[in-house]
Amino acid sequence: METSDAVDLIRGAVSGTGGTWADLGAGTGTFTRALAELVGAEGTVYAVDRDPYALAWLTGPARPGPGGARLVPLVADIRSPLPLEGLDGVVVANALHFVPRGDQERVLGLVASYLRPGGALVLVEYDQRLGSPWVPHPVPPRRFADLARAAGLGAPREVGRRRSRYGPRDIYAAVALT
Repeated sequence: METSDAVDLIRGAVSGTGGTWADLGAGTGTFTRALAELVGAEGTVYAVDRDPYALAWLTGPARPGPGGARLVPLVADIRSPLPLEGLDGVVVANALHFVPRGDQERVLGLVASYLRPGGALVLVEYDQRLGSPWVPHPVPPRRFADLARAAGLGAPREVGRRRSRYGPRDIYAAVALT
């Protein structure tokens, strides 16, 4: 996915420039770059991934260009407590489906705890019910609604959808507020 596609997918969940956001499970930074573009130079984006080599892409030529947010790489596992608090928003893009189904509620609750009141938790996932080697524990929209409620978040609202290039399923983005 190109950064412009990621921007289009999550734009409806990012309420303007500035603020402090995190991209959990950032990988090589597609959604980190999208967030940096959306929050602009007034914002800060934490890029969190357990793979330091993936995060290295954010400091190389693919890093956000002028006008983008300040980036803070953080090598950590999203399944463990992170040194984050009072965030305006968090994006979890194609990462929650790697958390075993029985642990997703706990992890989403942990992620929600990093948000300020009124903060946004944005989930980007494949809209599928059956697991695969690439999406072992899917989180379709209905499951996200159940997980969000259990985490003390409001009802999710879909903000974007596009066809996946890896098959007949869609990728969706939904936001739930604290």
